[in-house]
Amino acid sequence: MSMAYADEGQWQPHQLPQLKAELKRVGIVLPAEKLADLTKAPLSAMLSLGGCSASFVSDAGLVVTNHHCAYGAIQRNSSAQKNYISDGFLAKTMSEELPAGSDSRMYITDKVDNVTAQVLQGISPTMTGKDRHAMVENKIKALITECEQDKAYRCSIPSFHRGMEYYRIRQLMIRDVRLVYAPSDKIGNFGGEVDNFEWPRHTGDFSFLRAYVGKDGRPADPSPDNIPYKSKDFLTISALGLKNGDPILLAGYPGRTSRYKLPEEIRFARDVSYPKRIAESQSDVEVINAATQGNPDAVVRYASVVKGINNGLKKTQGLVDGFNRKDIAAIKDEQDAEFRSWFSKNNPDKDFLKELDTVIASDMALTEEEFAWSVANNSELLRSARTLYRLALETAKPDAQREAGFQQRDVAFIAARLNRLEQSYMQNVDQARYTAALQRYNKLDAKTHPQGLDILLPMPESVASMYQQSELGNTAKRLAWLKQDAAAFLQSDDAFIKLAIKLHDIGMTLEERRKEVNGNLERVIPQYMQAVITWKNSQGKPVYADANSTLRVTYGTVAPYSPKDGVTKGPFTTVEGIVEKHTGKEPFIAPDNLLTAIKEKRYGVFKDATLGTVPVDFLSSADTTGGNSGSAVLNKNGELIGLNFDSTYESITKDWYFDSAITRAIHVDIRYMLWVMKEVDHADNVLKEMSVKYPIK
Repeated sequence: MSMAYADEGQWQPHQLPQLKAELKRVGIVLPAEKLADLTKAPLSAMLSLGGCSASFVSDAGLVVTNHHCAYGAIQRNSSAQKNYISDGFLAKTMSEELPAGSDSRMYITDKVDNVTAQVLQGISPTMTGKDRHAMVENKIKALITECEQDKAYRCSIPSFHRGMEYYRIRQLMIRDVRLVYAPSDKIGNFGGEVDNFEWPRHTGDFSFLRAYVGKDGRPADPSPDNIPYKSKDFLTISALGLKNGDPILLAGYPGRTSRYKLPEEIRFARDVSYPKRIAESQSDVEVINAATQGNPDAVVRYASVVKGINNGLKKTQGLVDGFNRKDIAAIKDEQDAEFRSWFSKNNPDKDFLKELDTVIASDMALTEEEFAWSVANNSELLRSARTLYRLALETAKPDAQREAGFQQRDVAFIAARLNRLEQSYMQNVDQARYTAALQRYNKLDAKTHPQGLDILLPMPESVASMYQQSELGNTAKRLAWLKQDAAAFLQSDDAFIKLAIKLHDIGMTLEERRKEVNGNLERVIPQYMQAVITWKNSQGKPVYADANSTLRVTYGTVAPYSPKDGVTKGPFTTVEGIVEKHTGKEPFIAPDNLLTAIKEKRYGVFKDATLGTVPVDFLSSADTTGGNSGSAVLNKNGELIGLNFDSTYESITKDWYFDSAITRAIHVDIRYMLWVMKEVDHADNVLKEMSVKYPIK
């Protein structure tokens, strides 16, 4: 269980008026009603990048986000000869802006409706899990189809409280995204993986993109004829600074949290699931590094892939370390016992808690098989072949009956993912990854192997010949399969298509079993969550839903923390710390012009009066998680003062349990961003485009 206290809570916008007293306590001046309004700033200026958060900062579609959120776009436009990762990129005019990639999207939430009644209508408690799940999915697909009559919008219906509530979210989907400006990774990723999730931090994790639309102002496919999106609202930037104890707001699209999961689920993650994921990620990165060594082009091609794996790896390792440092399962045991005692006194259904435990156990068991399946499929060509064959099978059905993810609305996304391999695939690297993955799969506990899979998989020593017998590495030929029917696949001699067809039934069996388990979870967990909410409300405590990649608002204060006895950290770092960390060796190489600007103290209006220099990063007590990368950090008036980009290592377990004493989010200070733009990269055109409040000197 999780209760809302201190600065905990990732709140849905419509909940904010209930938090007036809390917002006032922290010092937020912006009225809660305005803050909750999706049609007005600041929330109307927030957007999702489909994995990261961002915000509009001009009326011409200029968007600010993290450097690591735009890393894929930077990498796709880079080569060993023209390396924007290490050199940075700045478009001095709009005509110089570069395409972010065929799969790059911006999503602007403009409408949220509670559709719980429509989704759950007709659901019977006697249904099998699979039948229940199918009925819910069909209702969701119909409601999405209704919402997407206007093709400018992308709609989704995620569940809240694990199936207790459903909200239909309508988002304007921008399909033409371009890279405007990104500093060198010597600024944007200063400290690299060594500093990831660490404090003190000196990373300028920011970059700028732009949204483009057709001449009619509506979303359009990428085209030279497109024009910048006219953003109705955008954030004003405040360079006036902030200090320890100041209130902040943070708005974005947090990914996933697990605050309401049971103690046994924590133990499963801590002792079984996470250690396996860590070992798998470490092995995969080692294989990629070995396969790309000595080949600068390969290193650039796989830079984004490796960065993504490493980020997830360090977070997962941090979760395990956090679980070992503080026994969160034991804390949850106490809360769970308290809840079960209350439940037994107030509910006649004494068998419900046993049913809850049984359903949770079946979920964990299936998760182990799904992990083994993922290891056995760790090849870009195999994943592409499986996706293409599944699409061919689904296309033969009426659109409403096709599996979610393979409907007509999804084809463009599938095509974009397949096209993206053009910039992030090399045969020798993928071959090495798949060979090693099969070897690792063979070493997993046989009890976790999906039934019937072992005999169908190739031997590791035969993988090389498969790549010789496949044309899926060729982008044009790979994309051509999008137009083929299932019969064409059955006649193909392509080694990976033949393997995809052989594995299809195993994958479908796993998928059907997952639907049964999920259907049972969707029946039982909402009852559990309703009981938890009733219990919490009886104590006068509001309850927020776990993060699920939807727009949320959190709040807090600029605050230091004590990771261990006798040590206090934060809340600000400064540019002098960059000079101290600079070694001239990766990952602590700072650009010469940045070092010169620091040594010459060219701080101008960005100098903090208290610190006597330019702040780089700062800490706050805001409640964040993955997906909040790039989230706007606002002052009490709703003005942009920074970007969220990380958490301290001690905070990583907040996905499961929020500890207000040590949970801290890490933000890049807007003053450092502006200073780099002015003094280091001379991004004057971008600076002029934004509305910035400068201090009077």
